[in-house]
Amino acid sequence: MKSIVVATDFSVRSDRAIRRAKLLAREFDSKLHLVHVVDDDQPQMIVQAQREASTKLLEELTHTLEEIDAVKCDFHVVVGNPFIGITQAARNLGADLIVIGPHRRQILRDILIGTTAERTIRTADRPVLLANGVPTGSYRQALVATDLSVYSETTIGDARSLGLLDHANVSLLNVFSDPGSALLNRASLSDDAKQSYLAGARNRAQNEVASFVDRINVDGMSTIVKPAAGDIASTICDTANGLSVELIVIGTCGRSAFARTLMGSVTEGVLRDSDRDVLAIPPPQNDTMS
Repeated sequence: MKSIVVATDFSVRSDRAIRRAKLLAREFDSKLHLVHVVDDDQPQMIVQAQREASTKLLEELTHTLEEIDAVKCDFHVVVGNPFIGITQAARNLGADLIVIGPHRRQILRDILIGTTAERTIRTADRPVLLANGVPTGSYRQALVATDLSVYSETTIGDARSLGLLDHANVSLLNVFSDPGSALLNRASLSDDAKQSYLAGARNRAQNEVASFVDRINVDGMSTIVKPAAGDIASTICDTANGLSVELIVIGTCGRSAFARTLMGSVTEGVLRDSDRDVLAIPPPQNDTMS
């Protein structure tokens, strides 16, 4: 990982993103690019004033990161759409990773137009790290959510290539759903018969996970298989909390083009609800569904 873009709006939330990006830059000897976007949908006089003020603040912050924290750093002030501006800057700079801070939860606004994280990730063509947790060091516990699709293979490969899993104990989580399970309560079956059916469904899921692990050829990764008893995103977040992981890795692409269009309800749910860092990885750009 040679280049990291970190978005800042000078808030406490974005300060958390800068702290995480700084740790990563020092760990991987990466160059850090601070990016601030001035919204161009306002009077030109205000745009210019904000641009000048932002430049001064970024100059001071860059100096601190270089002189005090010994991080290679520069800054960029972009005028444009706040979310497209971040991802465009990352593209122009050839960044390997975008780091953003946790979004400010505004329920009505989130329902209507999506969270800051979602809108940034929708326009990103490279991994985005949502820095929710308090940065303390390298990731030691990580959870990779998978639907066992070819996109999940890419997700894991990209996360490994970034080096974020190098020092972590990694658990692979598959939340499986079985269409027949929903009919069990309506069926005239004994409790033993229902339990037998559920055990069979879990066994099939475990076999599929084992085959997936063989395909990706990753050593030392533990596996967790859970039934989709309710909301899958909540199951992922609850599992992450139970394992005390610092990082959740998830792809932004589902099994179908429709799922990709929505960015995947599971991914959206994890982004909205998790208080852990979330690494969201898009599908390859040569994919027809990207």
